[in-house]
Amino acid sequence: MKFLELKVHPLIIEFVTAGLMWALAKAIPGYPLPHFIAVLGFLTFAIAGCVLVQMGKWRFGQHQTTHNPTRPESASALVTGGIYGITRNPMYLGMLLILVGWSIYLSSMAAFLALLIYVFYLNMFQIKPEEEALKKLFGKDYEDYCQRVRRWL
Repeated sequence: MKFLELKVHPLIIEFVTAGLMWALAKAIPGYPLPHFIAVLGFLTFAIAGCVLVQMGKWRFGQHQTTHNPTRPESASALVTGGIYGITRNPMYLGMLLILVGWSIYLSSMAAFLALLIYVFYLNMFQIKPEEEALKKLFGKDYEDYCQRVRRWL
């Protein structure tokens, strides 16, 4: 399955997962939350997710390094400060929070199942290959960073 590594942009994975979540919610209806609660839950998680994504991009911009997820070998700096001192993948974590908000809006426990698929796919075909590329680029500095900061949280 190595042919999937770094091939599908994470935004596409995000939208496919959101579609799968919608399909699961329609196929296996849950108990709907009151509309106000569903919208509030979605907005809370979506805004938090967007903030994390932007914080990650901002730190990359400060270091003038790429944030292209399909070309980690083109990174010019190892970013370890700010939000990257809390999580090694704030952009992916932010995207996950947006999907959590979507599942709350859908009011479906079945939709939550797609989150497991999303995390599995990102870990296997996006994050692990990125980590291998960063180990090659930054060696011991990156390995030390991985020891200090967790992949997700």
